[in-house]
Amino acid sequence: MTAAGDPFAPGRLGPVRLPNRIIKSATSEGRSPEGLVTDSLIDFHLDYIRGGVGMTTVAYCCVTAEGASAPGQILMSERAAPGLERLTAAVHADGGLISAQLGHAGPVASKKITGVTATAPSRMVNPTSLEYCRAISVSEIARVIEGFRDAAVLAADCGFDAVELHFGHNYLPSSFLSPLFNRRTDSYGGGIDARSRLVREIAAEVRTAVGDSIAVTAKISMDDGVPGGITLAESIRTAQLLDADANLDALELTQGSSVMHQMFLFRGDVPVRDFAAVMPQPFKAGVYAFGRKMLGEYPYYDLYMLESARQFVPVMNNTRLILLGGITEYEHMVTGLNEGFDFVAMGRALLREPDLVNSIRADRTKQTLCTHCNRCMYTVYGRTHCVLDPESAFGPIPSAEATDLGVPTAARRAAAVGSTAKVVNRA
Repeated sequence: MTAAGDPFAPGRLGPVRLPNRIIKSATSEGRSPEGLVTDSLIDFHLDYIRGGVGMTTVAYCCVTAEGASAPGQILMSERAAPGLERLTAAVHADGGLISAQLGHAGPVASKKITGVTATAPSRMVNPTSLEYCRAISVSEIARVIEGFRDAAVLAADCGFDAVELHFGHNYLPSSFLSPLFNRRTDSYGGGIDARSRLVREIAAEVRTAVGDSIAVTAKISMDDGVPGGITLAESIRTAQLLDADANLDALELTQGSSVMHQMFLFRGDVPVRDFAAVMPQPFKAGVYAFGRKMLGEYPYYDLYMLESARQFVPVMNNTRLILLGGITEYEHMVTGLNEGFDFVAMGRALLREPDLVNSIRADRTKQTLCTHCNRCMYTVYGRTHCVLDPESAFGPIPSAEATDLGVPTAARRAAAVGSTAKVVNRA
């Protein structure tokens, strides 16, 4: 086997060298209740570094206060800097690398959380939360770009090895790529080249600000799974434009939306009962009645994003590619690398077994304990964890039937997945 197909061979990502080709993907942690780094958050990421991943990713750090998608997310600000420095220092002390996922929720944000009306490319109603989103202005777009830039600079100053720009899942940058949500008539709307303007400007601004001091990656949706939304062909075009700009060291290819049909990203079991258990009435009844319709039902299979993702390989000239989706075993990793991907990313399987990478290194036939039940999804309303691990190092796991997992009322209401509302198609 050549080094290219060896997941345990070192790999270069822009200016940084990873000890192997395996990245812990961003999975919301719920371990920063005041928007600040905690010991629990540090331990969460150290488990993955000690478990063998080449780099771990801190999920969803907000670039602006109004860009939060849930309570307790870290806002990239001077207030958060001491904790971020402590986190990166701890990871480096254990010989690991760490990336910060930077995002602006846009239409996924909730006024109940941020205190302000959410923004989107064009005005709409979020069909999950039933909240109205107003059209963002050009001057506000400029401030969002500046927010990504300043957040990336702060990440570099705090010792992060990389940043991941969240261009997926119908958060604000991704929603600009969607013809369903972006009906603008200015230079940010129209054909896919124009709809790609925002993500290109963010990437350029971030690269100019951080130079080669850290790696700059982006997560982009190949298909958001929303009728009338992002398609594979248009996503490939966006990737080609980003590649030609040469401002990104890598693209992590993803699928799905946080606005609707959320299971298109995860695949497998739909934990309607568990979601309903953490909701107050009348949302509980709505989840039971309409949860499957809103979340969608998609079967899980190994390497479920590969078929779409492999189409990006031949068109990338400057940008490395990270494969995500259904990667749980050694042969999955080898397959991805031999298909032309430079790195693989893992999520749920690592929640189940933080030391899975070391286990695979020791035994190439090792099979994951993750059942793809997706019950970890509803734990994001408290502290993200695998509910099948009663010995979890993250503390005792409460019963979904007996507790709301500490979910603030606003968060529960914002997560009312039982709605059947339609997007408002007004310019």
